[in-house]
Amino acid sequence: MVHTQLINKIRNIAVIAHVDHGKTTLVDALLKQGKVFRDHQKVGNLIMDSNPLERERGITILAKNTGVIYGDTKINIIDTPGHADFSGEVERIMNMADGCLLLIDCVDGPMPQTRFVLQQALKHNVQPMVLINKIDRAEARINEVVNLVQDLFLELATEESQLDFPILYASARDGYAVAHLNDPKQSMQPLFEAIIENIPAPSGNRNNPLQMLVAALDYDNYLGQIA
Repeated sequence: MVHTQLINKIRNIAVIAHVDHGKTTLVDALLKQGKVFRDHQKVGNLIMDSNPLERERGITILAKNTGVIYGDTKINIIDTPGHADFSGEVERIMNMADGCLLLIDCVDGPMPQTRFVLQQALKHNVQPMVLINKIDRAEARINEVVNLVQDLFLELATEESQLDFPILYASARDGYAVAHLNDPKQSMQPLFEAIIENIPAPSGNRNNPLQMLVAALDYDNYLGQIA
């Protein structure tokens, strides 16, 4: 019973997006509002893009994960590349996720690489959520982009259940998300709550032998290969 209760307090979600749609800024906001850092600690931006090449180019190349605590639930956030050149990272990391948060720019709408990363997510049968980002922009075309997203899901979905997904709206730069456009724009709390409500907890059987999914490999001259 205790094991089941602990599992129910975990969510594993991959954040996927086309390049420049605001994914890194969103992850920054989630980490800052998820109380990962001490009060008044200076953490800057591009928190998850720790690789020097990532910081230089301003894109995510390596998939990586972190966790935030919201209430009594741990939300593991898996940051994935949005560029097709790093498709191996996207495919590999989807095995870790039970859900995905598809981030879409409210001006650009779905782009070719949006199609690719969403297709990978649906192929792994993770529960999707959609976040329409940058709604503070004057040229935002929110309703049109929502229709385009729904058309994309109709085209790519492999299961009928994948067509039932929540849509939220955000300005990651300003640090807020809302379930409805007329809601008060205050914080990322509505997104945290939607993740807990819509993304399933991980499944498993404690009576089976232990299995571990290695998400990343590294090498150290003193320790050897590190999982």
